[in-house]
This record gives sequence, C-alpha cells and structure tokens, in this order.
Amino acid sequence: MPAKYSHVKKRSASSRSKKSTDSTRDAVAHLLMKKDLSHIPTAISDLERAIARILLIRYEQDIARLFSTRLYSIALVYLPTFVMRCVNLGGPGWLVHNHENEEIKDFFRSVISMDMRQAGERVATKSVLWSYTALRHFSMSNNVPICHKRGLRSARLLPYYQPLKAHLDALEAMPPASFSKPPHLGSLQEGHEALEDACQLKYGRHPETSNSYPEWGPEWRDKMRLGYEKLSQTLWRVAQEFSVHGYGIVLREKLTTKWCDCGCSTDHLGEVCEKTVREEEEESGVRLGKQREWDGRGSGVHGWETEEEEDIWEVDLDFGGPDADECGECANSELTISELMEWRYLKAEHKKEEGNAAFRKGDYEVAVKFYQSAHEIEPELPHYKLNLAAAYLKLNKWMEAEAACTHALGQHHSSKGYYRRARARRMLNRTPGAIQDLRAVPSNASSSKRDTAPSESNADLLERLGVRRPKQPKPVPFPKTRADERRLKIVTVPAPAAEISEIFCAHPPSKPMNIEH
Repeated sequence: MPAKYSHVKKRSASSRSKKSTDSTRDAVAHLLMKKDLSHIPTAISDLERAIARILLIRYEQDIARLFSTRLYSIALVYLPTFVMRCVNLGGPGWLVHNHENEEIKDFFRSVISMDMRQAGERVATKSVLWSYTALRHFSMSNNVPICHKRGLRSARLLPYYQPLKAHLDALEAMPPASFSKPPHLGSLQEGHEALEDACQLKYGRHPETSNSYPEWGPEWRDKMRLGYEKLSQTLWRVAQEFSVHGYGIVLREKLTTKWCDCGCSTDHLGEVCEKTVREEEEESGVRLGKQREWDGRGSGVHGWETEEEEDIWEVDLDFGGPDADECGECANSELTISELMEWRYLKAEHKKEEGNAAFRKGDYEVAVKFYQSAHEIEPELPHYKLNLAAAYLKLNKWMEAEAACTHALGQHHSSKGYYRRARARRMLNRTPGAIQDLRAVPSNASSSKRDTAPSESNADLLERLGVRRPKQPKPVPFPKTRADERRLKIVTVPAPAAEISEIFCAHPPSKPMNIEH
C-alpha cells in the first residue's frame, strides 16, 4: 500500500526555481516567440486542470467499478445468510412476496452507506496510483523525462496538452459512473447451492415431506431461488440510489482546488507515486497492465476483469496511523486508518443522538449545532445533512434546508431528501424546482413514512404535476400463504459495552442485523 499522498512535505523555494526540462523550455520558447507572455500561465493552468479532471473522472469510475465488485461479493457471500434468517421465520416463499419490503431496503441503504464512506481510504490511493502509471507510460512513449526522485512533473507535459485534452474529452463523453454488475463476473449459482445445502442440513434431506414443516411444499427450492434472485436485484436497485460524485471528499477537494498549501497542484503526486511504481518494477518488472497507454490498473488489481477480481473492501485498513492532532479527544494516538474511522463514526453518532434529543424537545437551534458537528466529524454519511435539513425546516430557514438537502442528495438520492428539498423550495416560491424534486422521487418510494410521502388527498394534485406513482409489483408464480404474510422486523443489535470501550477495533459498532418476528 503506497504512502498517503496527503503526507508529502512541501517543496522548498530553491527546488522550485531549478531549470525545467528541454521539452518545457521548447513549449515556453514557442510562446515567447509569439511575444504573448499571458499565454504561459494560462496554458499551464489549463494543463493542470486537465490532469486533475482526468484523475477525478477515473477515480469515480474506479469507485463505481470496485464497489460493484463489492456488491457482487455481498450478493454471493452474505445474502444467503440473510435469506436463511428470513426462511427460518417466514418460510421458503417469504422473500418472493416481500423482497421489496421497505425495512429490507433501509437495511441495504445503511450497509451501502457505511461501505461507501470508506471509498476515499480504500480507492483513492489506488486510483491515483493507477492513473499516474498511465500518465507515466504516456510520457515515456513521448520521450518525456521523468525524475528518479520527484517523478513526473506536470509542466513537462505542456507540449502534449492536446492529446491529454482529447483523452479528457473522451472520458467526459462516457456515461456517468454508476453501480452495475460487472459482466465478467459469474452468476449466483454458488449462493443457490449454499442455500439449498443449508436448508437440507437444517430441515432434513426432504423438508417438503416432513410433517414438522407444513409450509414447505415441493416447490420450496424454486421459491427460495426466486426469493434470493429478487433480493439480489433489490440490493442492486438500492445501490443505484447512491452517487459516486459525493464520495472521496479529500481527494476531490485536492483535485478541484489545490493539491497542497504551496499551490503545486498535481506535482506532489509524482513524488509519492514514482517511488511506488519503481519499487514494483524492481520487484517484478514492467508487467503487461502497465503497457496500456491509458490504463495502469491492469497490474494493480488482483484478477483484473476475471472472476478472481479482488474485493478491496475486505482488505484490512491497518496502515497509515494518523497524527496525534487528528485523533483529538481520542486517548490512543496510535490508531490505524480503520480504527480512526471507527472512532469518528461513533463520535458522530453520539452527536446525532444529542441532536435528536434536542429536536424532540423542540430545541431546534441546539439540534442544528449537534447535526452540524456530526457532519463535520463524518462528512461522507448523508443522513446527518438530512437531519440538519429537518431542523432548518422547523426554524423556517428555507435556504439552509435546501442547501443541506442538496448536499445529501449528492451522495444518496433518497425520497426523504427530495421531499424535504421540495418543501423548502416551495416556501422559497421556487415551484418549478419543487415539482422537479417531486418527480425525481423514486417511483417505488415507501408511502408509510410520515414526512417522505404525500397524503391521499394530494394524490390527484401529484398526478397532475406528473409525479410518478409507486409501481405495482409484478405477479409472482407462487400463491401467497399465511406464512408469507408475516411481518419481520430487521433491527441492528448494539455491540457489547466492553467492545465499544476498547474501540477501536476494526469492526463495525453494530452487528449487521437481527431479524425479529
């Protein structure tokens, strides 16, 4: 794992005053011959923006791709356990009729949200390294010199701005990065087989013939298979509510503002990445993946574009302990990245709960302060901004509520966020924007939540506005039984107090789920 790029020291003033390379001098001389000195800073700025934009777009593509691999892993490895818990309480056909249950979708949202908050730590360093490798290969193919210690300097690519810009245009013309099943990955057959074996082990070789389980008929295998497939489809639909554009905030800010305090933009990138690339080449030579002009990722991911592709969310973040000033109130300054994230999450949740208590008492100003603190601690969880918007609506601060909802919707396209922003926009007399938000609400949004769905009296009005009604589920090939009508509640089980007091282990603060009947 390469060192964090944000830890690079500033360059001294003397090092920045050294002579540029021949290619850079030629480009500058070409501009000087035109006697238009104003073109020099503009050209370099355009080059820096193009490089930063290339890194950012490829970063978003990497998040979408690698988290899609993660979702496939969840569907194949973890969903069968979820299905078995539902089967134990509701029978083999329960999920066939209840896979769109709002509590199931809320559980998936919480799981995905907790995973996506780690996108910066898990993907940023790798993605930047892959993109740097591609730029490095492009430079070598054009005989651009690369410093052994400082790596590729962006100014040396000035004569080759047009090819870089052409590649950026091609990236921007691609469809927006989103989550979808990677086509090279296999089916869920292994999950089906694991489920069937588990049922036969628990209920006997032939549960359909056992008098102890009257709800298990001869079609139990088909029911379970269909329920599992429907549940995996629900997982993918929920994942598509999330946007990659709202995650990896640290890297995003560096690429859209400036790389560090000295204003050097992407130059410090080469100082870190060059060392890692050269170490890899010394260990195993230049591999095929690094010979792709615009893709340095081929050798950087285990099993790239194969069924053995790595799920990087399973990798322990046991590196890069933070500085003492980052830990703040935390007593242990030797935390790893994973432990620091755990500590931040628990601290933010504590602030949120204090805000909820103040909100219930009607102390909305106090609630705003707590919700703001929670967001500052953990900015990549969208629900803190939604809570903040709710408090602003109570205070009649419509502009602040709209801004909070917009921020949250940049990470997760939730019905709650759209409804709250529509309310704020209506109060600001921005009726077209409010109507647009109502139209954007997912068509299968739940109508059971108090502040996220319109009342029956507004149904005709919403229809005139063009707001989509919830889609009716497609009929299933199996009739509904009494067991299928059972209501199962999915709740998180708090970890033991002793476990929380030690934190700051690398595991989530709550067990994944518990299903109550």
